[in-house]
Amino acid sequence: MLEIKKLTKKYDTNTIFRDLNLTVNDGEVLSIVGPSGIGKTTLIKILAGLETANSGHIMLNGDELPVDGTRFDAKVGLIFQDFNLFPQYTVIENITLAPINVRKTDKVVARQQANNILTTLGMLDKADLYPYQLSGGQKQRVAIARALAMNPQILAYDEPTSGLDEVATKQVGDIVQTLKGQGVTQLIITHDQTFAEMVSDRVFDFATEVQR
Repeated sequence: MLEIKKLTKKYDTNTIFRDLNLTVNDGEVLSIVGPSGIGKTTLIKILAGLETANSGHIMLNGDELPVDGTRFDAKVGLIFQDFNLFPQYTVIENITLAPINVRKTDKVVARQQANNILTTLGMLDKADLYPYQLSGGQKQRVAIARALAMNPQILAYDEPTSGLDEVATKQVGDIVQTLKGQGVTQLIITHDQTFAEMVSDRVFDFATEVQR
């Protein structure tokens, strides 16, 4: 379970959000909706340890996660809006890079785990391709696979359907549901209300919360 309590983020004198409270249950798919520039992406960057907060608490499965920039774990796997795949590496290399170099996973084990994830996501036949050879929807699936390879406790998406056509958007939705069936807790940042309602157990209106 993820519990966010009284989380506050400021940039100088500009308050992005104040005393934000939110709970995400184990295995839940929660979408956070709201207009661009309101602080949704900032929130998940804080959850992933890529951004600091000024105050507040984040509890994940009973453990408190520091919000002061001292985190170096992969408890929250973040899937970036622009995928951030390494163009010089193949799909399988993109997925195994962090497990091998950060977690010191054996190369053979890392590759087998990556193959298992790619099978789940319907991408095993693309393992040896490079990012430029993939469609936008396929790149999104590789980004999801790369995050899953680090065994996060929560998977967080930043605008996962941005720039995708209707077919690719549906494919992302199908993946979200597949992972939900496997018990993966998922947090989705999106401005796409229709997508949010299609894939989520619950939709959290960020604009309403921060304006309280």
